[in-house]
Amino acid sequence: MRPTLTSKIIKASVCQALIFLIITLLAQVARADDSKSIRNFTDAMVQLAPDVDPAEAELVSVTAHQTARRLAKEWQVVPPANFQNFLIHIGKRQYGYCFHWARGIGEQLKTLHLKTLVLYWAAADPGTNLEHNCIVVTARGQPMHDGYIIDGWRQCGRLTWFRVKEDTYPWKEDPVETAWVRETRSPVSQKTRRATARPKASASLDRSPAASSAN
Repeated sequence: MRPTLTSKIIKASVCQALIFLIITLLAQVARADDSKSIRNFTDAMVQLAPDVDPAEAELVSVTAHQTARRLAKEWQVVPPANFQNFLIHIGKRQYGYCFHWARGIGEQLKTLHLKTLVLYWAAADPGTNLEHNCIVVTARGQPMHDGYIIDGWRQCGRLTWFRVKEDTYPWKEDPVETAWVRETRSPVSQKTRRATARPKASASLDRSPAASSAN
């Protein structure tokens, strides 16, 4: 017997419901408890140098983790990260590109007025469709590549952090954005202006090393 139009509509609705359920379950898994990651990231920053204040390191870790989770909820982020990019591109979402995450997390870290840790803005493949942006934290006097990336984009709100040197992205400092995140530059820079406007398409790829899953 040939399927009727009604049965086709029912099957299509069931498939859509299953897809929605799977996406919802994936999002719930992604919102797993961050306590272990917060603790491990705190310890990692403390080990950067003898003069790093443990309380300050903990504050950075907690702020970065909590901000990433909050933004994922506010922006209605749907994993994987490139799917969120697609939703933005077709107008279904407004935020969720990598530079949105860097700006959102950086905005909160700026308010901490750090004394023993230093923030950088890192960019990989700038000006291309593969451009990726994140915040980096180091101890005072250390170069950016000795620090840790702070990235909310890759795991859609579950904070990714690990050594810059361990990452596969060709990170370089963006001095203009670094000045912004350190509050030494008052005018709104190009990326921060972009972050408040409707973004263009982005083709950033998740090139995380295996270490990113060990947090």
